[in-house]
Amino acid sequence: MSSIMESDPGVVRLEGLDAPSWRPLPAVSPRVRRRPLPPSVNLICFILTLFTTLIAGTLMTLDDLSLRTLWDIVRSPSYWTLGLPYSLSLILILGSHEMGHYVACRLYRIDASLPFFLPAPPILGTFGALIRIRAPITNRRALFDIGVAGPIAGFIVALPVILVGISRSSIIRPAPQSQDLGLGTCLLLEILFPLFFKTGPAVAIRLDPVCVAGWVGLLATSLNLLPIGQLDGGHILYALSGRIHRGVSRFGCPILIVGGLLIGGYHLVTFGIVFAFLGPAHPPLLDESGALGPGRVLIALAALLIFLLCFIPVPVHIA
Repeated sequence: MSSIMESDPGVVRLEGLDAPSWRPLPAVSPRVRRRPLPPSVNLICFILTLFTTLIAGTLMTLDDLSLRTLWDIVRSPSYWTLGLPYSLSLILILGSHEMGHYVACRLYRIDASLPFFLPAPPILGTFGALIRIRAPITNRRALFDIGVAGPIAGFIVALPVILVGISRSSIIRPAPQSQDLGLGTCLLLEILFPLFFKTGPAVAIRLDPVCVAGWVGLLATSLNLLPIGQLDGGHILYALSGRIHRGVSRFGCPILIVGGLLIGGYHLVTFGIVFAFLGPAHPPLLDESGALGPGRVLIALAALLIFLLCFIPVPVHIA
């Protein structure tokens, strides 16, 4: 989840706003606001994520995920430079995604935090990143622009990272044994891999860590574009139609859980369970009136295309 929006039930809805369509509405501060976390928290989270992604990238480069190798790497900073390509590529993708949200919030003068990077065990090294939107969203156009800016920015950065990563990858001969783990693919990778390799049923590709970073970026983009709750896709859909958002979110959670169990996409099961507990509802806007216009509808279709290109049904499988 790339953004957290905190609503205030005590704010009075504004009716009959009459502002030029090209000018963002001024922010209306809620009556009760949480105290912003100091920037040192963002910095600490970033440093921890840099460390965990460096370790993860080093393990990928050495192609050894054993605990002994992990301990040796942690004690030997001289090895960490091996993980720099993965770490910097992944942080660049995630950071671009969140800065897309942040810049859009600033343009609409809506209070938001700088990105928080979330460190994780050095398998991938991060759980992603997020920002906190600390003020109500003013209208549908603001909500749409804030929601769509992140996935588009992240995808624009992830695409060249993927291309560079594929060019650094190599064919595995012979193909891996039946017990080896492999990363799942998506429509975009199915299009790109044949441009670089002669693929086939007996061919496997050893992904360079930079390519893995791009893969993580594609996975994060597709998950954020799920049209439920307050995910980026939920923001976009609510801006298009609050009624459709309510229906899709209500049935989306059980669909994710059941569909994920059927195909083995346990990341979908996790998201379905999390949003079933959090609730799929979206906080109301200060002004629910107004249309997005054909330009934003086209951008919404582009976001849907990005989702279809990046969607990874089963992230990990037995090769």
